Amino acid sequence: MKFLVTNDDGIDAAGLAALVTAAEKIGDPVVVAPASPQSGVSHAVTWREGVKIEHRSEKRFVVHGTPADCTRLGLLRVVPDAKWVGSGINHGSNLGADMYYSGTVAAVREAVLHGWPGIAVSHYYKAGSEYDWDRAATWVGPILSELLARPIEPGLFYNVNLPHLPGKAGEPEVVWCELDPNPLPLNYRHEEESGLYFAGDYRLRERTPGADVDVCFSGSIAVTPVRLL
Repeated sequence: MKFLVTNDDGIDAAGLAALVTAAEKIGDPVVVAPASPQSGVSHAVTWREGVKIEHRSEKRFVVHGTPADCTRLGLLRVVPDAKWVGSGINHGSNLGADMYYSGTVAAVREAVLHGWPGIAVSHYYKAGSEYDWDRAATWVGPILSELLARPIEPGLFYNVNLPHLPGKAGEPEVVWCELDPNPLPLNYRHEEESGLYFAGDYRLRERTPGADVDVCFSGSIAVTPVRLL
């Protein structure tokens, strides 16, 4: 089974390598990823400019564009026989309303619009801690296997968020849950050179009990089915 694998952190991101490692256990991943970080670009696509694509190696292609561009070019030109599209593992979570700003999730939404199923995977980050990408790959592998075994539903994709746990913590529980509808609290500080600068505290966001923010912040893996169409 072939997978198109992309992200919004760029072709050289460690999280992308972790997702490829997990996907290699169950199929044949081909990477089509942005040349540079594209976090927060949401579903932007390139309309009136050329998009350059480079063949870096047999199964790695670089796109000078957005995550959604990567999905479009990947499915049209590089891996038209892909069965699934996977995006991530994002350096940072994409929980609740954040999903609408995320380039990681937008890459999968673009796939769904064209009839391909997809999975977006993100990893919550706690300040002062390091990511363990090897461990993340071992968590993601069984989740991919389970989701790929489920019947494909047109218009549906999955948003997965991994918790950031201490090194000695055990295997996290996988919890199926709804999106938390609460956005990040708005807060801006003024800087002389840049003007207003977003300064919302991610940790202070509202948490609906049992929804994805609460699940992930509590140390479990949040798996959320999202219906686009």
